[in-house]
Amino acid sequence: MKSLTFIRPLALSLMLASALASASDDHGGTVKPEPYAVGKTMTKAVQASITPSAALDILKAGNLRFASNKSIKRNYKKQVTQTGLGQYPFASVVSCIDSRSAPELVFDQGIGDLFTARVAGNTVNEDILGSLEYAAKVAGSRVIVVLGHSQCGAIKGACDDVKLGNLTGLIDKLKPAVEATKTDGERNSKNHEFVQKVADENVHLTVQKIRDMSPILKEMEDEGKIKIVGAMYDVGTGKVSW
Repeated sequence: MKSLTFIRPLALSLMLASALASASDDHGGTVKPEPYAVGKTMTKAVQASITPSAALDILKAGNLRFASNKSIKRNYKKQVTQTGLGQYPFASVVSCIDSRSAPELVFDQGIGDLFTARVAGNTVNEDILGSLEYAAKVAGSRVIVVLGHSQCGAIKGACDDVKLGNLTGLIDKLKPAVEATKTDGERNSKNHEFVQKVADENVHLTVQKIRDMSPILKEMEDEGKIKIVGAMYDVGTGKVSW
């Protein structure tokens, strides 16, 4: 994974997006955009001002705050009230169930900001793909992030070929990443470098799987309506690399 960098400054991308007089998309027609501000509850108008690139910038800036212990203070009760009759998340995150990698915390986001799908090993199946299609095509999410993390137990299980009830089938979905990863050392969880390389490869393969298994999402990405990207969270530092 590359180090945490910005494709363009957050302020510039948001300024360009909010300069539009109106926005029309696949989830509710034309609406006059309202500028995004950090901590502002997502509305349809605010969501309309956010481009896929700007959505990534918001997530990157949020992670910088989190990793620096500068997460903003939110009035969650107020956000509950404000989103009670509708939600307009700007991003979707596929992440692991790991207790250390909650997307809302890692990206310093509030109620109504993110769609999250969590499963051990941050992989996808038809149910998660359907959820992502709803999030993007119907509800207006601008970016899909596949968020892996360091020290992943599911990845370690795949490296060790673990067999345990229904977990066996889940681990099988991670095996392609194990098979695609080369190493001169042991091919098991004792080799920490190997485990991390498998985790990186699993993110890459999952991003590609989304494109391959969802013509809807691939078309939206090809048309520039969304971005589909991978990222890696370090459970020891709190930083996300892209």
